[in-house]
Amino acid sequence: MTHPTTIPFTKMHGLGNDFIMIKGDHLPSLDLQFLSKLAKTVCDRNFGIGGDGMIVNAPPTDASQFDVQFLYFNSDGSQAEMCGNGIRCFALFLLDEGILSQTSFTVETPAGAIKPQIHPDRSVRVDMGAPILSAEQVPFTPLESQAGYTANAQPALMDYEKTGGTLAVYPISMGNPHCIIFDDVAGFETLVPSVDGPALETHLQFPKKTNVEFTTKINDNTFKVVVWERGCGFTLACGTGACATGVAAILSGRTTASTVEVQLPGGSLWIEWAGNPTDSVFMTGPATVAFKGQLPTAWVNESL
Repeated sequence: MTHPTTIPFTKMHGLGNDFIMIKGDHLPSLDLQFLSKLAKTVCDRNFGIGGDGMIVNAPPTDASQFDVQFLYFNSDGSQAEMCGNGIRCFALFLLDEGILSQTSFTVETPAGAIKPQIHPDRSVRVDMGAPILSAEQVPFTPLESQAGYTANAQPALMDYEKTGGTLAVYPISMGNPHCIIFDDVAGFETLVPSVDGPALETHLQFPKKTNVEFTTKINDNTFKVVVWERGCGFTLACGTGACATGVAAILSGRTTASTVEVQLPGGSLWIEWAGNPTDSVFMTGPATVAFKGQLPTAWVNESL
């Protein structure tokens, strides 16, 4: 039997948040340890293709519930539960590669069922499921004075000396943890995303680390966000972060709208949420093919 000497890949991005997309049946293994090593190799911007993450499709564990499985790895090799920009790229990749033929489907992720819908203009609207608001499930460890915290109009407090001993944040999960900080809270002006992003990402009150959204209100339904992403650092966009920011803005009364525009360095996403804890969050935005290429099989096998 002749083995292929190259493995096809597609480079895609959602508002500049970029990914290497590989069909699972083209790889020698779907072992998670192998995929973690491969992600570090291909995402390296100096010695690999370069990307914020790597995405691979796999058969669903239950074909009666899901059409396909989504496997996502950050550039540092860590597996993430979900990626909002990645899931939009994944949806178009599945359609373009003929893996699925329909324009709406159900994706199995470690964060649960995610339902993308591809529009005729190739923008993608995604049912991201309901936000996770309880501290225990984010997970987030509240200060003793806020034991049992659940996100609502009241922010959570973090033990953060730089801002006078505490920092008011909104810990919300969209299948992966987020820490949203609004520009009107005490100490925001002292924060430097390049310094405080990594410090908050690894803060002990987020036991599984966190993504960090530094958020500025532009008007009633527009928010500008700088994202420090768990396992990646600065990214031009973060879909789950935009969703969590929209939820936090609505919960806290910083907007009266049920649809908000979240402006990220790479462009805008539109987030819809009706405001009830059990309601799904919907995210709409673009996904773009940058280029296609071939990975040498021998180079890939070095990751085994």
